[in-house]
Amino acid sequence: MKLIIQIPCYNEAETLAIALAALPRKVAGFDCVEWLIIDDGSSDDTVSVARKNGVDHVVRHTRNQGLARAFITGLEACLHLKADVIVNTDADNQYDAEDIPALTAPILGKQADIVIGARPIATIEHFSPWKKILQKLGSWVVRVASKTDIADATSGFRAISRTAAQNLTVFSSYTYTLETIIQAGQKNMSVTSVPIRVNEDLRPSRLVKSISSYVSRSMVTIVRIFIIYRPFRFFGSIGAALFAAGLLIGLRFLWKYLGGDGNGHIQSLILAAVLLVMGFQTLLVAFLADLLAANRKLIEDIRFRLRDDKGVNAVLDRSLDHDTQETPVPDEIVA
Repeated sequence: MKLIIQIPCYNEAETLAIALAALPRKVAGFDCVEWLIIDDGSSDDTVSVARKNGVDHVVRHTRNQGLARAFITGLEACLHLKADVIVNTDADNQYDAEDIPALTAPILGKQADIVIGARPIATIEHFSPWKKILQKLGSWVVRVASKTDIADATSGFRAISRTAAQNLTVFSSYTYTLETIIQAGQKNMSVTSVPIRVNEDLRPSRLVKSISSYVSRSMVTIVRIFIIYRPFRFFGSIGAALFAAGLLIGLRFLWKYLGGDGNGHIQSLILAAVLLVMGFQTLLVAFLADLLAANRKLIEDIRFRLRDDKGVNAVLDRSLDHDTQETPVPDEIVA
């Protein structure tokens, strides 16, 4: 059994050495533990620091593509390197690496496909009261959307089985944390969480530049993923509501008209007609979206087979630098 610990990095030269020093080389249940970093177009000495501190593999983006893209590039590389389990952690040493055995145990025990490390949000001193409230609210929304029971949906400290990694696809370029949980829940993967510890804060979060921006982007991500994986329910609910509203208003006008009071309610007739047309068109969109979703599932099945066979490996093999243990993946391959 091989475990690969991956770390997405963007200008992390100041903290990466601290994070790497804490990573284990032996984890119970695994014969081999390797480290991999994804350099997301860093302009500092991130790669040099990684090499000096014993990283086994380096995957590089020629330009910054965002945390979500770096995460998926790491999964692709880990699959190519025959990882059985992948652990994702941060370069700022936020998460306690001693909890990696606890994180991987449910996967080794065949109890879960994905394991999320649940931070003690209430006791983290550098989290503001607003951030703590929003973390809990966001996790609740994700639990509802994904039908999972995850206490800390925004945690990046997670273990992923090989099969789950082959099935994951991230559409957002902002963050992978919420999207992958919702996606896993919609695909009936087994997702669980375990309590973890956190280390001292070394730098401010680069992802949460402002609370309002983070909330708005997260909500867009949740709605977008729900539309992608439940399009008929989303558009069907809207269409049914519009159609029902138009039908009720139309019946009201008909009642008034039959009672001899229809002349004063011509606006209701117009509104009912508009709502009925809008509802009918939205229901047609629901059916079309459902057909597109079926096509997407077929494409995802093909993608899964390619990841499991030699399709991705053949592409990566052409760019593998065996002398430097570095995998320079061009943008067009990882995008």
